[in-house]
Amino acid sequence: MLMPVTLLNTERIKLFSTRSPWWCALLGFALPVCFAAMYATESGDFLSLTVPATQDGYRFGMAVLMVLGVVAVTGEYRFGTMRTAFQAVPRRWAVLVAKTAVVAAVSGAVGEATAFASWGVACLIRPDVDLTLNTPAEWRSVAGVGLVYLFASVIAVAVGVLVRQTAGAITILFIYTLLAESLIAAVPGAGPAIVHWMPFYASRVFLEAGLGFDAAGSAPYGPWGGLLYFGGVALALLGVALVVVERRDA
Repeated sequence: MLMPVTLLNTERIKLFSTRSPWWCALLGFALPVCFAAMYATESGDFLSLTVPATQDGYRFGMAVLMVLGVVAVTGEYRFGTMRTAFQAVPRRWAVLVAKTAVVAAVSGAVGEATAFASWGVACLIRPDVDLTLNTPAEWRSVAGVGLVYLFASVIAVAVGVLVRQTAGAITILFIYTLLAESLIAAVPGAGPAIVHWMPFYASRVFLEAGLGFDAAGSAPYGPWGGLLYFGGVALALLGVALVVVERRDA
């Protein structure tokens, strides 16, 4: 059996052996930064520029990095290289854990670079606005983006493993992240209470609590509790994917 470091190096080489991960990383970085630049340019009397506002585009980058997580898995199923990897490493879970670790590390690094670049661009465009990171909440809203990207990519890999088809997995993720949680929140009566336990809502509480996200105050956990819950859901979903992949045909 391959050693863990060898597995990680193998997955790193496989991930960056095609152009799609490079494009995903580039787009995942560029989209939020461009959004921050446009927001800063248009800000004024009717559009307030604040530290959390510089991060409003993070969801676009997160969506692109989730596509990277899906493609990293489904691409191998599509071209049959996953079967070869499972033949070389009989413990399939080890292959997928290594792949998840590499994808999560890349996504987290891109997310962190994106967050500070978005903030930096806004500072350059509007030097007259005080965007200094003065409070723990402001630091969390910027430095925490990388952690959200990291756990979001774990969810994406898990969904890719379970679905094994690129279009299907991406559709499920996009419908859920862009539509499902908002619809749940709009359900009269129970909706606002249920949405607190939706993973991406919890990630928003982590990033935006105390910074204008009024609904975060009614969540039964604090910002760091939101991150723990989001990460717990991601790891639980990955655990389900690992169990499934051990029991079904490659």
